[in-house]
Formats: sequence, C-alpha cells, structure tokens
Amino acid sequence: QVQLVESGGGLVQAGGSLRLSCAASGRTFSSYAMGWFRQVPGKEREFVAAISWSGGRAYYADSVKGRFTISRDNAKNTMYLQMNSLKPEDTAVYYCAVALTYSGTNYLPIRRLDYNYWGQGTQVTVSS
Repeated sequence: QVQLVESGGGLVQAGGSLRLSCAASGRTFSSYAMGWFRQVPGKEREFVAAISWSGGRAYYADSVKGRFTISRDNAKNTMYLQMNSLKPEDTAVYYCAVALTYSGTNYLPIRRLDYNYWGQGTQVTVSS
C-alpha cells in the first residue's frame, strides 16, 4: 500500500524557517516526479513546488521562488521542502504528492490532477 507521510510543520514567526519532510513507503518513488501543494480553508489546493525523479530539475510557484527549496533523497525515499523567510501568507496545510504518469522523464507537473498519491498534510502556521 502506497503511503506518503509529511512531517516538520509547526508554528514559526515571520522571517523564520521550517523544513518539511515527506516519507514515502509502499513502493520505490525514485522514478517519479514529486511535488508540494498547500491549502487554506475555503481555497483551492495550490501548487508550491515540484522536483524531477532525479532531483536535477525543480520548479516553483512565483509566490515561493527564492525562499523555498525542494529536494529529495531517493535512497531514503524522502522528499523535503526547506522554507525560509516565511510570511504569514504561507500559513496553510502542506501536502506532498507523487506523479506516476511521467515516470523517468524530466517533466515537472504542476496540476493537482497530475498527481496520483497524496499525504495527509502538515500544518504550517506563520505568525506576524
């Protein structure tokens, strides 16, 4: 059974940093693109960042570019999101996801429907 588990969320002051982790189990994800999304109540889940299967390519939403860094360790079946210079508007539940469709390619999906498996989410709250 495929499972994605996020961790590392919490409460931080504006300007601070957090590092989210996404541990995958149930299969090897080293051939697949993975991504981070976030959602606040009453709004659509929005794309944050995506990383290619090898980790060699990454793509970010404009709102987080230059502040967030996505990475992965395929040996550990784990993906990360380093979040620096956090702002109150970054407050959301953060979800990790894996896209099986683009196996072995460098395509970086940014649509929710491109992702097949999702974690349960971790809350990030940034106080002003």
